[in-house]
Amino acid sequence: MKPAKNTRLFLHLKKWLEQAALDYNMIEKGDRVLVGVSGGTDSLVLLDLLSTPMLHLPHFEILAVHIDLGFDPAHTGSEALQRFMSDNGHTCIIKKTCIGPFSHSPANRKKPCFLCSRLRRKEIFTIADEEGCNKIAFGHHRDDIIETLLINMFFAREISTMMPNQPIFNGKLNIIRPLAYLSEHLVKRYAHERGFPHIPNLCPTAPVSHRMYVKNLLRDLEKDNRHIRDNLFKAMSHVKLDYLPQKGNT
Repeated sequence: MKPAKNTRLFLHLKKWLEQAALDYNMIEKGDRVLVGVSGGTDSLVLLDLLSTPMLHLPHFEILAVHIDLGFDPAHTGSEALQRFMSDNGHTCIIKKTCIGPFSHSPANRKKPCFLCSRLRRKEIFTIADEEGCNKIAFGHHRDDIIETLLINMFFAREISTMMPNQPIFNGKLNIIRPLAYLSEHLVKRYAHERGFPHIPNLCPTAPVSHRMYVKNLLRDLEKDNRHIRDNLFKAMSHVKLDYLPQKGNT
């Protein structure tokens, strides 16, 4: 027997997903939305929520897509994901690749994450074009957006982050992030409540990435200020350019 879906937590997540979609005009009538499924629980939560009838959003279609990066030659993760999709009535395209090993080859030791992300997204963009999808939804939540802000400040020397709704290719496609208002804690809790499988991340770089460094830093800072994540997220909507240094200004 599958765990009940219509719980208080489900209704809370669905409410804030719809609110984010409305605030950032993520979904319009007739959209065909490709949902990028990494195998992690965040993207499965996104797929689960988007496959539910919406109260305030217009009708749209969804298509799940998983890019197997090839870290596991036996593709056991992809096969487990395919079983989950079949059991839950989701249509899913699974593309098997060698992107992971290629990105971590000796010729590319300095920037494996950059190349891996670029090649993975290229595959997703190609499938979106082939399948007539005009929106691509990723399962990035509020904590991902906060962490990316700090990663870009610390390591790229810029103030930027993931956009909740980001047009690309001159507006031909939009990348949307419907979980933008939801914390990682609640997303993980819902995944556990629903009994979603977790496909292990076999990337050798993941444990020592910039993102993991920032995650640990935020956990330490939260010990002294439990509002720090909320403050960082809201600060991105309260930028005072007059109080930021700009060359040429007096």
